[in-house]
Amino acid sequence: MVRDGYFYAAALIIAAAVLGWTTQPAWGIPPLFLAYFFLWFFRDPERKIPQEAGALVSPADGKITDIVKIDDGRQTRISIFLSVFDVHVNRSPVSGVIRDVRYHRGKFLNAMNEASAEENEQNVVTVEGDGQTVVFKQIAGLLARRIVFHPKVGDRLERGQRVGLIKFGSRTDVLFDTSAQLNVKIGDRVKGGASVLAYLPAEAGLAAVGNSVREKAH
Repeated sequence: MVRDGYFYAAALIIAAAVLGWTTQPAWGIPPLFLAYFFLWFFRDPERKIPQEAGALVSPADGKITDIVKIDDGRQTRISIFLSVFDVHVNRSPVSGVIRDVRYHRGKFLNAMNEASAEENEQNVVTVEGDGQTVVFKQIAGLLARRIVFHPKVGDRLERGQRVGLIKFGSRTDVLFDTSAQLNVKIGDRVKGGASVLAYLPAEAGLAAVGNSVREKAH
């Protein structure tokens, strides 16, 4: 359980008690339902992390809505849509060192909209390790108004490690070298930290993805 769930639930339980005591007991029922929803929404299940060499795991639970080549065919981008019913804890897709973290203010378009990949508020993280450079984005949506990311530049991440979350419906994108062998297709449902999106070769264009993101940021 993400601790935010306890904070939301505790406030609502107190509100339910006050309403039930000062008015009628029935008025306390809606806040109790909301408290249950928040405890459920902020669930954080344990996951079995794949150990195969080069495995790139999903950074989030959700449905794959797009797989496309970008940057003149040098990168593959996989987009994952998270509904309000999905687990919203985010995980690192690979093991490595964080080389760059950039937070971009932006719009709150529907996360299913292709334009949201560039125009929506988002946090862009570049991880480098084992001859691989992978970028993943935490992208806000219509309902998501807060992106949480705990590590900082220079920190070492392990594949499948918890790194943060996006609150209430959102999208995550993963960018990596096109030499990788895809393991999913559009329409597949994936689980953060457990589902393998692709298998990266030992040398996967070490700086190509990271440099591209840095160039766009300037």
